[in-house]
Order: sequence, then C-alpha cells, then structure tokens
Amino acid sequence: MLELKPLFDDINPNNPLIIAGPCSAETEEQVLSTARQLAAYGIKIFRAGIWKPRTKPGGFEGIGAEGLEWLKKVKEETGMKVATEVANKIHVQQALEAGVDLIWIGARTSANPFAMQEIADALAEIGRDIPVLIKNPVNPDIELWIGAIQRLYNAGFHRLGAIHRGFSAYGKHLYRNLPQWHIPIELRRRLPELPIICDPSHIGGKRELIAPLAQQAYDMGFDGLIIESHCNPDCAWSDKDQQLTPDILNVILNTLVVRNEKTTTENLSMLRQQIDEADNELLEILNKRMRICREIGQYKKEHGMTVLQSGRYDQIMHSRVKLAQDMGMSPDFMKVVLSSIHEESVRQQLEIFKHKA
Repeated sequence: MLELKPLFDDINPNNPLIIAGPCSAETEEQVLSTARQLAAYGIKIFRAGIWKPRTKPGGFEGIGAEGLEWLKKVKEETGMKVATEVANKIHVQQALEAGVDLIWIGARTSANPFAMQEIADALAEIGRDIPVLIKNPVNPDIELWIGAIQRLYNAGFHRLGAIHRGFSAYGKHLYRNLPQWHIPIELRRRLPELPIICDPSHIGGKRELIAPLAQQAYDMGFDGLIIESHCNPDCAWSDKDQQLTPDILNVILNTLVVRNEKTTTENLSMLRQQIDEADNELLEILNKRMRICREIGQYKKEHGMTVLQSGRYDQIMHSRVKLAQDMGMSPDFMKVVLSSIHEESVRQQLEIFKHKA
C-alpha cells in the first residue's frame, strides 16, 4: 500500500481533476491565448509540452526551456497552475526552477527504468514536494508502470498519480493507442489509493473520440482527465487531429456525467449476491468441463491420437461465438474466453500424456 498525499491541497479531491492545454507550447501568443480561454471556463491546471519526444527525427521536438517563461506568464496572468512533461534530469531542474506546479512522465520514459531512476534522483536532490503523474508505458506492461511509480515513491514523493494514455499496437485501429481498460483497472485493484487520470486525446487520436472516451473513463471511476486543447487546433505544430478548441472542450466537460462512487451500495447487495452465486455455478461448470477434457485426453492417449484437434476447435469457436452473439455478448469477448478455456483444456490433456500408462 502507498501512503499518498492529495495532489493539491487547494483543489477539491472530490471533483474530477481537469488538466488542459496544447500538445506543445509553440509561441507565447498561442500559449497565452489558449490559457486565457481555458481559465475563463474554470480550468485550474494548464498543460503544455515544452520538450516533445518524437518517434522520428526532423519533426517539431518542442520549443525548449524558452517556453517555460511563457508558462510563468500563464501563472501570473490567469492564476492557473501549470504542468509539463519531463524526461530527464535537466528537464526536471529547469521545470522546477521555472515554478512548474505539476510534472508528468511520458510513456516512452516510464518504460525505461534507468530514466525513471534518474528523474526520481533528480527530484529527490531538489527536494521540492511536487505532484508527479506517470503515464503508462507504451507497451501493456503493468509491472513497468508500477515499477515507475514505486521508484518515485521510494525517492520520497507521495503526491503521485497515474495517467492512462493507451497502449501502442501494430497495424490500423480505431484508436491511436488501444485503451485496454483492464490494465488501469488492475492498477486500481493493486494500488487503490492512487489517483488515475485518463488521457482521451492520446488514446483516441481524433477529436470525435475524446468525448466518448472521457465518459467511459468517468463511468469506470477515473479521477480526472488530461485533454489537449489549442486556440487554433488545425494549425497546431503537433498532434493537431486530437486537439480541441477551449469552446468545444467546455461543451464536452459540461455534458459528461460524473458517477458518484461513494453512493450507498445497499440496494446492490441482492444483485451482487446473485453475481456471486452465478460465479460459483460458472466455476462448477468449468470444473465439470475440465473433468470431461481429462477423460478425452486419456482416450486420445490410449488410441494414439494427438491432443490438438484443430478442426474440432474451429468448429467449437465458430458455433459458440455465434451463439454468444445471439445472446447479446461481444464476439471478441467470447473468443478470448473460449481461447483461454481451450488453452487450459490442452494443458490438462498434456499432463495426462506425461504420465506413463
């Protein structure tokens, strides 16, 4: 268990934390114009990338330390807190010297234990108790994510949070980065006291996906959102397709439904009891199925047959997925379930083949 402090003492922790601003700080005018509009809509924390890690060289890699002066002006003029991404010791030093109120660590950096330790050591050396948010690593590795968080915690930093920005995947998909919601859900199970912020901009990669992704995050009890907002998104120097104008962002935020996790659950007790009973029945049925599979394995062994019967597996997969779909279940979900059941069935039959007759 982590003993964490609130990210900010002067921001109500019972309300979703909203962080908004452009992907990149491009010019002083662009930064201040966006900040003024967001502040007018009540946004308390302004984000802007100062250093931008790009996949390939040659693209805009951030304005650099010059942009930190613009963030200072945002604080002075609007009273907003300011946030930016850091990736190494120099970034940490320059950001904190400029009075940045919150830093986050990007997906490429959180995947690198050496980089994470460098940042943890740099923060410990400076000794300022600053909120730090850690994005999930680019690959779906929850241990790397937790390890990155633990490095900062062990360095004495207890104002910590996680950012779910999705996971990289090969090929074309609806999303820029696949949500894989089960991973942040598992993170919450293992670190229940850790705030989790959703980044629908980087998950979706498209403006039209931001609202539904944000609502989905709220429906699952996430603690806030970090969303890219630009005064003129179509002219943005980076990630223009996933940035919203402050006006549109305000409309989205005002239409999202925030779920109250603290509402009494007494009325759910009977339904949850039914879930428990159904789970017990499901386990009994699975146990029965595995017992039959072991008997089939013994028959195959005695008659010189192979364990894997691909034709039979294909027939089961096709018919069961179709039946599940007719019942209103997702075919993708059923494929995962059947694949796992089949894998365990094969494992149990192989155990029988290991034993001598």
